[in-house]
Amino acid sequence: MSVREKIFGGFSFAILIAGVIIALKIMNWLPTAFQEGVMKRYDSIEQVRAALNIKEIYIPTYFPQSLTWPPSLILAQSKPFEAVIIGFNSVGKDDITLIISQSAASGFSPDEKIKLVHIKDLIKYSLKGRDALIEVGTDKNGALCSRIAWIEGNFRIRVTLKSTPFDLIKIAESMVH
Repeated sequence: MSVREKIFGGFSFAILIAGVIIALKIMNWLPTAFQEGVMKRYDSIEQVRAALNIKEIYIPTYFPQSLTWPPSLILAQSKPFEAVIIGFNSVGKDDITLIISQSAASGFSPDEKIKLVHIKDLIKYSLKGRDALIEVGTDKNGALCSRIAWIEGNFRIRVTLKSTPFDLIKIAESMVH
């Protein structure tokens, strides 16, 4: 076997491996491209409503001035159950400061961009007549965070904020119809 044949064989093998990798990536992408309603990223709330026919998306009417609009993250699905995750950044920062999730499944726990790793207080709270639970704690960096969760119609709503519960309660109260 000459050097030329070895180089050609190695080159052919590399092309074959690249072709297999591309084929596997396409096979992995195809189901999500053709399956309607699975969790994916959207550019706007209106796009979610139009694409998934989710009628009720809970958005606060009160925002602290430190948060940006429009949302920096919108994920949604309609199958196997309706769920929407909306994230907001702080002004001038790229990290998510507020996460709002709503889900028609009680066990749904979104991959949290703000994760309370140490919970200091659990408080039962009446949110405009709804039973809510407030959690106050810190994230992995030791920053103060708070979360409130309640049932609104067919949805379980969770609002998590990198701040004290005072702004969190104002945000949550503005979401209740």
